[in-house]
Amino acid sequence: MSDHITLSVARGVATLSLDRAEKRNAVTYDMWVSIGEHCRRLAGDPEVRVLVVRGAGAHFCAGADIAGLQSADRSYGEANLEAETALMEFPKPTIAFIQGVCVGGGVQIATSCDLRIADTTARFGITPARLGIIYPAPALARVVTLTGPSAAKHLLYSAELVTAERALRIGLIDELHEPDEAVSRLRAFVTLLAEERSPLTQQASKEMIDAVVADGRVGDACAARWAAELAVADDPKEGVAAFLERRAPHFTWTRRDR
Repeated sequence: MSDHITLSVARGVATLSLDRAEKRNAVTYDMWVSIGEHCRRLAGDPEVRVLVVRGAGAHFCAGADIAGLQSADRSYGEANLEAETALMEFPKPTIAFIQGVCVGGGVQIATSCDLRIADTTARFGITPARLGIIYPAPALARVVTLTGPSAAKHLLYSAELVTAERALRIGLIDELHEPDEAVSRLRAFVTLLAEERSPLTQQASKEMIDAVVADGRVGDACAARWAAELAVADDPKEGVAAFLERRAPHFTWTRRDR
């Protein structure tokens, strides 16, 4: 594709791939725009239960394309922010699957997802200090939330690449596996989320957790809205019935306001 983004959907799982392997999936302006557009469209698709973001080939993402940064203007920054916002606000579970380098804009994309699964080839870095620029504020805030201020300062002050083992230790990623095991784990995990777990629980939990991160609590309006949704949903009845009948549940809830 001309925008170097590919998309596939199978069994409730959408996979968005940064597809510029010859440049280690460095992100261009058109790619930022496309990420945002795809996420906004997929967010309203009732057939999509989970979104996976990954890179083509051996790497996740080497960051923003430097040539693009040289000619960056307000529109470039807006496209960057819109892509990250669309990922962050995606109402369903999102997972970054990370192999190879995950640097700069790559970390920005990965931390916009709910969860990060990596293999042992992964290397992470936040590199604005090499270029004399400042990391986007929303992305910086997410790194601090995930890793704590000291680890975030190390990454941003030094622009050093860190191993996947260190990334796991500081909280930048959630799971770490050997390469073959990582692929199997991703496949099993997305199947679990898409086919065996309630989308009502997942989406309510995501919105409430994000509210706690932002405001320290779940607001009354948010809690009331989800209580009303729960009262008319079929998922609770199906979950209890499946448990009692010792079978896999078949959850069917979709959000009414979309």
